Amino acid sequence: MTILESKVTVNKPVNSIYMFLANMNNHQQLMPPDIHNWSSTTDEAKFTIQNMAKLALKVSNRIENKEIEINPSEAAPFPLNLKWTLSDNGDGTTGAQLTISAELNMMMKMLASGPLQKLADYQTDKLKMI
Repeated sequence: MTILESKVTVNKPVNSIYMFLANMNNHQQLMPPDIHNWSSTTDEAKFTIQNMAKLALKVSNRIENKEIEINPSEAAPFPLNLKWTLSDNGDGTTGAQLTISAELNMMMKMLASGPLQKLADYQTDKLKMI
């Protein structure tokens, strides 16, 4: 199992960040420019990663103001899990961590771990700006 993480502090209360992340419609704002054909509902998002793969992701678990877990809802190139973990810093800011867990063989690890880490960092950076 390959685990990639990215953390950020956001200058907004935890409830505001949770409400944003709990709605998959908002996740398009966190995606890099090489994401195309985006379609989403509150619980699910489908999109294409340019020159790579199509993905369909669905919220599988929500714990209010603490955690949002997202898993593939259709066949994916490899088993994958995304988890947003939130913490109230007590000063009106929120700690947000995106953890991507992927079942990658050695070849896929060499090819995909770099882009997956960039995706995690990109999403946390975008969250901080929103």
